[in-house]
Amino acid sequence: MNAFWENPFVQTAGYYSVTILCMVMFLFIFEIVTKYNNWEEIKSGNVAVAMATGGKIFGIANIFRHSILHHDTLFVMIGWGVYGFSLLLAGYFIFEFLTPKFKIDDEIQKDNRAVGFISMVISIGLSYVIGAGIP
Repeated sequence: MNAFWENPFVQTAGYYSVTILCMVMFLFIFEIVTKYNNWEEIKSGNVAVAMATGGKIFGIANIFRHSILHHDTLFVMIGWGVYGFSLLLAGYFIFEFLTPKFKIDDEIQKDNRAVGFISMVISIGLSYVIGAGIP
């Protein structure tokens, strides 16, 4: 049975499945902390929300990528992924705090693509920094 779990195909499927489940959970958390409904806004054609959400998806996936590369057990990979997501979420709040002249969520909801783009780049950029710090 050990040979089954050590098979690279089985391990890849496991990492993939767990990452998808974590991503759904983390996107749900982002849905809670934003003032707008991500999927309704995307459905209605809000490009700023699509960019911000896409950046979050890329950021989460990139954090898990680094976590998978540096750990050989599923539970340790999940732990680092959750920790990395927490840092990414903190970055979201810091971004909101550092822009006191306007509210990030309000601008993204109004389809301000400049703010959506910056939000996307911040998520992606922070994911690289977080990933680089995963031992």
